[in-house]
Amino acid sequence: MKSSGLQKTSHQQRVSIDLTAVLIAVTDDEPRIMTRNHGRKLPSGPLQTEHRSLQQGLRSWVEVQTHHPLGYIEQLYTFADRDRRQNESQDEASDDYWITLSYLALTREQPTNSEVTWQNLYDYLPWEDFRHGRPTILDEAILPRLQIWAEQGDAHLHSRRQQRIAIAYGTSQAWSDEAVLQRYEILFEAGLVEEARSESPLALTGRSMNWDHRRILATALARLRAKIKYRPVVFELLPEDFTLTELQRGVEALSGQKLHTQNFRRQIEQQNLVEETGRLAPRTVGRPAQLMRFRRDIVLQRAIAGTKPPYNREH
Repeated sequence: MKSSGLQKTSHQQRVSIDLTAVLIAVTDDEPRIMTRNHGRKLPSGPLQTEHRSLQQGLRSWVEVQTHHPLGYIEQLYTFADRDRRQNESQDEASDDYWITLSYLALTREQPTNSEVTWQNLYDYLPWEDFRHGRPTILDEAILPRLQIWAEQGDAHLHSRRQQRIAIAYGTSQAWSDEAVLQRYEILFEAGLVEEARSESPLALTGRSMNWDHRRILATALARLRAKIKYRPVVFELLPEDFTLTELQRGVEALSGQKLHTQNFRRQIEQQNLVEETGRLAPRTVGRPAQLMRFRRDIVLQRAIAGTKPPYNREH
C-alpha cells in the first residue's frame, strides 16, 4: 500500500483525505445501503498517491472492499469537522484532521462477501419513514427530548433552537422530506444519537455508524429525495423491465412517503417516460400487470424536468 493520503502540517498534525461512498439500492420495496463492519461503516478509504482522480480513487476502494463495480456516481459534500471523526476503536477522538469527500451511487443489490452487507436505510434513520404513517418515535421520544434541549441556555439560544426544530421537524409547517440532514444534525447537537458520544443518547434513534458515516448517509438521502422530484433517477434502481407498481414503490421507498396511485400514473403517462414491452409480469395475485421499460431518450431530454411526486398528506 502506498501513501495513505496523510500530510504533515507545520505543527506535525496530519491531514487525511477520505473517500466515502453511499451505495443505495431498492430491494423488495425497501431502500438498502451497502455497508461494512457489520453495518457500522460505509465503503471508504483514503486518497492514495496512485489514484489518478478522486472518483478513480473512490471506485478503486469500493471495488476492492465490496467487489461491486460502480456505475454512475456523483459527489455529495465535503466534510472537514475534526470533532466528528473518531478513531477506529472509537475510544478517543483522533488528533488527525480528516477531510471527507462523500459520493452517492445508485445501483441494484447484488450478493456480497462476508465483510459486506446490505442494510435497510431506515434502520439508521427510522424517523424518516412515513410510508406506514407518522413514526411514533417522533412524538413519543424525539420531540419531547428536543424540547428539553431547546429550553437549555439563554432566551436567544432557546428561541433559535425552537425555530430550528420547528422547521426541520415540521411542528409549525409542513414536514419537508428533504430536511434529512438538518434533522440528524439537531439530534447530534442535542446528544440524542450515539455518534455524539453524550451521556444520554436516545436508544430509539436508529443504528449508529462509525465516524461521521451516518451523517453522510443523511446527506445522501436528502440529495436523493430532492433529485427524484425533478429527475427520474429511480429507474437506475429498477430492472430493465418493471411494472408501474414497482416503479411507484421504488419512489415511495426513497421518499419515505405514500404516493397517490392514480396521480402518480397520470404523471408518468404525461411525462412519457416509459413504454409498454408487450409482455405481462408473471402472475402472482390478481390480474397480471403490464411490463414497462424506461425510455432513455426521453429522460435525456428531460434531465432537469419533471414534477413533484403526489404525496398523500395524511400525517
